[in-house]
Amino acid sequence: MLAALLVIVTLLGVVVALIQQRRIDGVGRQRDHAEAQRDAAIQQRDAVSGDAKVITRYVDRVQYVREAGATIVKEVPVYVTPQADRACPVPVGFVRLHDAAAENRPLAGPAGDSDAPAASIALSTVASTVADNYTSCHAIREQLIGLQDAVRQRQAQAHD
Repeated sequence: MLAALLVIVTLLGVVVALIQQRRIDGVGRQRDHAEAQRDAAIQQRDAVSGDAKVITRYVDRVQYVREAGATIVKEVPVYVTPQADRACPVPVGFVRLHDAAAENRPLAGPAGDSDAPAASIALSTVASTVADNYTSCHAIREQLIGLQDAVRQRQAQAHD
C-alpha cells in the first residue's frame, strides 16, 4: 500500500512537472514572439526613417534640377535670338526625327524631300524643347539615384 501511494505521488509529481514545463514553454514562446514583433517594428521604423531621409534628399535634388532647367529655358531668347530663328529654318526632317526620338519610336516611311520647305517651328522652340527634355532626363536620373540609395540602405540594414 505504501509502495502504491509512493507510485501515485511520484506520478502526480511527474504530471505536475510536465504541466509546469508546458506553461514555461508557452511563456517562452510568447516572449520570443513578442521580441520578434518588437524587432520587426524597430526595423520597420528604421526603414521608414531612412526612406524619409532618402526621399527628402532626392526631392531636393529634383527640385534643384527643375529650377536649373527653368533658368536655362529662360535664357533661350538670349542665346537663340529672333535673328537666329529667321536665319536658321528648322527642316521638316529634323522635326520628324526629333519627335520620333522623343517618343522612342522608329521613323516610319522615307526620309522625305531634302528641298522640302522648313517646318513652322522656330529654332528657339527647338532649343527650349531640348532643354526641357534634358531637364526631365536629369530629374529622372536624380530619382533613380535616390531609389538606389534607398535600396542600398535597406540591404545594409538587412545585414546588420
